[in-house]
Amino acid sequence: MGKVFYLHWPVIFLILVVGSFGFLMLYSVSDGDYDQWSKPQFKRFMVGFVIMILMGFISIDFWRTCSPFVYVFGIILLSLVLFFGDYGGGAKRWLELRSFRFQPSEIMKVGLVMFLAIYYDWLKPKNISKIFWVFIPVLIIALPTALVIPQPDLGTGVIIAMTGITMMFAAGVHFIYFFIIILLIPAFLALIFYSRGTSWQLVTDYQFNRIDTYINPDKDPLGGAYQITQSKIALGSGGLEGKGFMQGSQSQLDFLPYKHTDFIFTTIAEEFGFFGGVGLLLIYSTIIIFCLFSAYNNKNSFGRLLTIGLSTIFFSYFFVNIAAVTGMVPVTGVPLPLISYGGSAMLVVLGTFGLIQSAHVHRLLKRD
Repeated sequence: MGKVFYLHWPVIFLILVVGSFGFLMLYSVSDGDYDQWSKPQFKRFMVGFVIMILMGFISIDFWRTCSPFVYVFGIILLSLVLFFGDYGGGAKRWLELRSFRFQPSEIMKVGLVMFLAIYYDWLKPKNISKIFWVFIPVLIIALPTALVIPQPDLGTGVIIAMTGITMMFAAGVHFIYFFIIILLIPAFLALIFYSRGTSWQLVTDYQFNRIDTYINPDKDPLGGAYQITQSKIALGSGGLEGKGFMQGSQSQLDFLPYKHTDFIFTTIAEEFGFFGGVGLLLIYSTIIIFCLFSAYNNKNSFGRLLTIGLSTIFFSYFFVNIAAVTGMVPVTGVPLPLISYGGSAMLVVLGTFGLIQSAHVHRLLKRD
C-alpha cells in the first residue's frame, strides 16, 4: 500500500473535479432528473475510478508485457465490427455483448499506444530513423486506421493516425519523415474529393455529407446542419458569464440535439459562458501538462512513451470535440472526456489514466 503515496494525486484530483462537473451538467440537461443520465454516469465513473487506482498499483512491466496482446485484441474487435457490428446514428461502430455495448475503436487507441511504446522501447536508438524500422510502425498505425474509417468514423480514424504519428515524433524519428507527411496531406485531401462519385470512392457518402455541411452549413440549416446551427446559437447566447445553471434555452427547450453526449460543451458555454468554457479548457490543459511533466521525469522508456501517447489521446478527445461543436472542423461524434454521457468512452479514459498512474508510480524503475 506504500504505492498510494506515489500516485499522481494532482491529476486524480482534477479528474474528480471534471467528473463531478460532468454529473452536474448531465443533471442540468435532463431538466433536474438525476436518474436519467447523472446516476448511471456516476456509477460508471466510480467503477472506472476504482479501476484507475488499481491499475496504478500494477507494475509497469506487466503492462509492457500485455501491450502486443491489447493491440491484437483491438484489431480482432475492429474486424468483428465489420461483420457483427451494431448500427447507430448512420454508422456501424459498436459491438454488443448482452446488455453491454461498446466501441472497439476506443480500446484500439490504447492498444496502438501500448504497442508503439513497447516497439520503440525495444528498438535500438540507432535504428529509429532507418526507413525499414520507420515502415513497421507506419503499418502498425495504418491497419487500425483502415479498419475504423469505413465504419464510417473518419474522426476516430484521424485521431488514431495522429496519435501514432505523435508517438513516432516523441520516439525521435527524423523530422524529414514528418515533413514528407505534411507535403502529402494536400494531395491526399485532393484525391479524396476527386474520388467522389467514382467506383473507388475513398470515403462514404455519409462522410461527404458531413464535409459538405461543414463547408456550407447554410445549405441545409434544418437538415444536416441543424446540429451545428443550434450549437452556434447556444454558444453565442451564453456570452461571457452565461445564462446560469439550468437556464440555457437551447438545451432546456430541446433545440440542441445530443445535448448530453457530443454537444454537451455547448450547454456548458450557454449556461456558464465564455469563462466557464475557458475554465474547463484550463483544467484539461493542466491535466495534460502534469502528464507531460511526469513523462519528462520518467526514467523508464516504455512508461515515458506510454504517458505521451495516452496524453495525446486525452488531448484529441477534448480538442476534436470542442472544435466540432464550435464549427472549426466537421462534426465527428467524439465525446467530451469525463463529461459526455457514455459508458465505453468513460471507462477507456479512466483506464488510460490508470496506465499513466502506473507509469508515474514506477517512473524511477529504469530499464536497461
